[in-house]
Amino acid sequence: AAILDVYLFADENQCKDTSAIYLCIGLGLLYLGQRDTCEPILEATQATENPISKYMSLTIETCAYAGTGNVLLIQKLLKEASEHIDDEKINRHQAVAVLGLAMVSMGEDLGKEMIVRSMDHILQYAEVNVTRAVPLALALLNVSNPDVSIMDTLSKLTHDADQQVSQNAVLALGIIGAGTNNSRIAGLLRQLSSYYSREPNHLFLVRIAQGLLHLGKGLLTLDPLLSDGLLLSKSALAGLLVVLHS
Repeated sequence: AAILDVYLFADENQCKDTSAIYLCIGLGLLYLGQRDTCEPILEATQATENPISKYMSLTIETCAYAGTGNVLLIQKLLKEASEHIDDEKINRHQAVAVLGLAMVSMGEDLGKEMIVRSMDHILQYAEVNVTRAVPLALALLNVSNPDVSIMDTLSKLTHDADQQVSQNAVLALGIIGAGTNNSRIAGLLRQLSSYYSREPNHLFLVRIAQGLLHLGKGLLTLDPLLSDGLLLSKSALAGLLVVLHS
């Protein structure tokens, strides 16, 4: 209720502030895995014409249906991600839709394959603001699971012309290899550290990715799915979501 009060009474400048997304994440995490119990709060957020109302409603909805494989929600998110919106102030919710696709379909092999194909289409045809979230979504689908095809896609994206895409791809490499000591990812990150030696932001993310790769000397994992995908650790997923939304 306190978070919702802040949201309802915030002015336009406060909503445009980057820290406003943490209001959305905080509210979304309260409904993590709760499914349709989020309906009343969704109606309250959609009733206002706040600049971040779509961002908040999509964050809550994707958190509520995380790991469920809800087909109707996946269709809705694909529609949101495919819209053409030039104004950067009102298109931030599209990145949430892309991340939401990964969240909803995680834990189900067939759903994951379908979303990975959809991500390829998004990379080819979507706007730049949407493609920036694709590396993070691929990472969320394969946390601590260095799949070769995903690794190849991310490796290509680390050299993308758009800086944010390449930075997100570097971080995504660290997330998919977290705690695995994967030699191929280690080699890619070494190459990237020399390639981006004069780019401080990229180099900073390469070092973070290397730290994640050798997490606990290969004895720890960040994967929120336990018992062969039957159980979902809400605290592990919450930690990942805060990082990816940031």
